[in-house]
Amino acid sequence: MLEATIPKYQNRSIDAAEVISSLIDLAKSMKQARDRGAMLGLNEYEEAFYDALIAAGGTALGILGDSSLREIAKQLVVSVRKNVSIDWTVKETVRAKLRLYVKRILKERGYPPSGQEAATQTVLQQAELLCAGWT
Repeated sequence: MLEATIPKYQNRSIDAAEVISSLIDLAKSMKQARDRGAMLGLNEYEEAFYDALIAAGGTALGILGDSSLREIAKQLVVSVRKNVSIDWTVKETVRAKLRLYVKRILKERGYPPSGQEAATQTVLQQAELLCAGWT
Protein backbone atom coordinates (compact mmCIF):
# COMPACT_ATOMS: atom_id res chain seq x y z
CA MET A 1 0.00 0.00 0.00
CA LEU A 2 2.80 2.37 0.91
CA GLU A 3 4.79 1.59 -2.25
CA ALA A 4 1.73 2.43 -4.35
CA THR A 5 0.99 5.65 -2.45
CA ILE A 6 4.42 7.31 -2.53
CA PRO A 7 4.72 7.54 -6.35
CA LYS A 8 1.21 8.97 -6.55
CA TYR A 9 2.20 11.66 -4.09
CA GLN A 10 5.46 12.35 -5.91
CA ASN A 11 3.55 12.70 -9.19
CA ARG A 12 1.14 15.06 -7.44
CA SER A 13 -1.86 12.90 -8.26
CA ILE A 14 -2.77 12.83 -4.54
CA ASP A 15 -2.24 15.39 -1.79
CA ALA A 16 -0.77 15.10 1.70
CA ALA A 17 -4.17 14.44 3.28
CA GLU A 18 -4.68 11.42 1.01
CA VAL A 19 -1.21 10.14 1.92
CA ILE A 20 -2.07 10.41 5.59
CA SER A 21 -5.35 8.60 4.98
CA SER A 22 -3.46 5.79 3.20
CA LEU A 23 -1.00 5.54 6.11
CA ILE A 24 -3.87 5.28 8.58
CA ASP A 25 -5.43 2.49 6.48
CA LEU A 26 -2.06 0.72 6.37
CA ALA A 27 -1.69 0.97 10.14
CA LYS A 28 -5.19 -0.50 10.63
CA SER A 29 -4.38 -3.39 8.28
CA MET A 30 -1.17 -4.13 10.15
CA LYS A 31 -2.98 -4.08 13.49
CA GLN A 32 -5.62 -6.49 12.16
CA ALA A 33 -2.88 -8.85 10.95
CA ARG A 34 -1.20 -8.76 14.37
CA ASP A 35 -4.49 -9.32 16.14
CA ARG A 36 -5.30 -12.25 13.83
CA GLY A 37 -1.90 -13.83 14.50
CA ALA A 38 -2.37 -13.44 18.25
CA MET A 39 -5.85 -14.93 18.02
CA LEU A 40 -4.47 -17.94 16.14
CA GLY A 41 -1.57 -18.27 18.58
CA LEU A 42 0.98 -17.74 15.80
CA ASN A 43 3.88 -15.36 15.44
CA GLU A 44 4.31 -13.40 12.20
CA TYR A 45 6.42 -16.11 10.51
CA GLU A 46 4.09 -18.92 11.52
CA GLU A 47 1.10 -16.90 10.33
CA ALA A 48 2.78 -16.31 6.96
CA PHE A 49 3.34 -20.06 6.48
CA TYR A 50 -0.18 -20.80 7.76
CA ASP A 51 -1.59 -18.44 5.11
CA ALA A 52 0.66 -20.02 2.47
CA LEU A 53 -0.65 -23.49 3.35
CA ILE A 54 -4.25 -22.32 3.07
CA ALA A 55 -3.66 -20.45 -0.18
CA ALA A 56 -1.82 -23.32 -1.85
CA GLY A 57 -4.18 -26.12 -0.92
CA GLY A 58 -7.71 -24.79 -1.01
CA THR A 59 -9.13 -27.89 0.67
CA ALA A 60 -6.39 -28.24 3.29
CA LEU A 61 -8.23 -26.25 5.94
CA GLY A 62 -11.38 -28.33 5.50
CA ILE A 63 -9.48 -31.63 5.52
CA LEU A 64 -6.95 -31.00 8.28
CA GLY A 65 -8.62 -28.34 10.35
CA ASP A 66 -7.28 -25.15 11.77
CA SER A 67 -5.23 -26.61 14.63
CA SER A 68 -3.38 -29.04 12.36
CA LEU A 69 -2.48 -26.28 9.92
CA ARG A 70 -1.22 -24.14 12.79
CA GLU A 71 0.99 -26.98 13.98
CA ILE A 72 2.33 -27.56 10.46
CA ALA A 73 3.11 -23.84 10.17
CA LYS A 74 4.98 -23.90 13.48
CA GLN A 75 6.95 -26.98 12.44
CA LEU A 76 7.81 -25.38 9.09
CA VAL A 77 9.19 -22.28 10.80
CA VAL A 78 11.42 -24.40 13.03
CA SER A 79 12.67 -26.49 10.10
CA VAL A 80 13.24 -23.56 7.75
CA ARG A 81 14.97 -21.50 10.44
CA LYS A 82 17.26 -24.42 11.25
CA ASN A 83 18.19 -25.08 7.62
CA VAL A 84 18.59 -21.71 5.91
CA SER A 85 22.09 -20.51 5.15
CA ILE A 86 23.46 -17.21 3.86
CA ASP A 87 23.19 -18.16 0.19
CA TRP A 88 20.33 -20.63 0.34
CA THR A 89 18.23 -18.77 -2.21
CA VAL A 90 20.89 -19.20 -4.93
CA LYS A 91 22.36 -22.60 -4.04
CA GLU A 92 20.18 -25.27 -5.60
CA THR A 93 21.50 -28.01 -3.30
CA VAL A 94 20.39 -26.07 -0.22
CA ARG A 95 17.03 -25.22 -1.82
CA ALA A 96 16.54 -28.89 -2.72
CA LYS A 97 17.28 -29.96 0.85
CA LEU A 98 14.85 -27.40 2.24
CA ARG A 99 12.21 -28.43 -0.32
CA LEU A 100 12.64 -32.03 0.87
CA TYR A 101 12.14 -31.01 4.51
CA VAL A 102 8.98 -29.07 3.64
CA LYS A 103 7.56 -31.97 1.61
CA ARG A 104 8.33 -34.41 4.41
CA ILE A 105 6.55 -32.26 7.00
CA LEU A 106 3.49 -31.88 4.76
CA LYS A 107 3.33 -35.60 4.05
CA GLU A 108 3.85 -36.65 7.68
CA ARG A 109 1.15 -34.24 8.86
CA GLY A 110 -1.40 -35.45 6.31
CA TYR A 111 -1.49 -32.40 4.07
CA PRO A 112 -3.66 -33.26 1.01
CA PRO A 113 -1.40 -34.91 -1.63
CA SER A 114 -3.02 -32.96 -4.45
CA GLY A 115 -1.87 -29.68 -2.88
CA GLN A 116 1.55 -30.68 -1.57
CA GLU A 117 3.58 -29.45 -4.55
CA ALA A 118 1.84 -26.08 -4.65
CA ALA A 119 2.14 -25.75 -0.87
CA THR A 120 5.84 -26.58 -1.01
CA GLN A 121 6.45 -23.91 -3.64
CA THR A 122 4.38 -21.34 -1.77
CA VAL A 123 6.14 -22.05 1.53
CA LEU A 124 9.55 -21.69 -0.14
CA GLN A 125 8.48 -18.40 -1.70
CA GLN A 126 7.34 -17.17 1.71
CA ALA A 127 10.62 -18.34 3.20
CA GLU A 128 12.56 -16.27 0.68
CA LEU A 129 10.60 -13.19 1.67
CA LEU A 130 10.69 -13.74 5.42
CA CYS A 131 13.97 -15.40 6.18
CA ALA A 132 16.56 -12.88 5.00
CA GLY A 133 17.45 -12.04 8.59
CA TRP A 134 17.61 -15.64 9.82
CA THR A 135 21.12 -16.42 8.55
